[in-house]
Amino acid sequence: MSDLLGINHLTLATPDLDQLVAYYTGLLGARLAFERAATGADPRFAVVDVGGADHLMIVEAAAAAPAGPDALGRAGWGLRLANYEQLCEVRERILGAGFPAGLIETLPTQWTMTAEDPDGRPVDIRAHRPLN
Repeated sequence: MSDLLGINHLTLATPDLDQLVAYYTGLLGARLAFERAATGADPRFAVVDVGGADHLMIVEAAAAAPAGPDALGRAGWGLRLANYEQLCEVRERILGAGFPAGLIETLPTQWTMTAEDPDGRPVDIRAHRPLN
């Protein structure tokens, strides 16, 4: 049996594909890997490279999935940045664009904040702290 290497992709549904792709690429620094037009059988979708061989598949749908935190009251998934300075820069870009972003919290091994994407979906954005 082979060992898992990580998450290949997470799929998000949205009524506005262009807006959600712009949020993740323009504000968070992800890269648009590819986009496919709708076909008779399948909706329009885009794949966004969020680094480390991890991707978001964003599917255009009539309505977004219900927004809200997971059972712990936090985002159910997160993105990773290289350092605290990048986390601060991303937070300022998000706030500057008029989207919500929480304060940066210091945890034992990382810094974290929770932001909301244009569909109101919470996402944790984190940077690991160097271990001394």
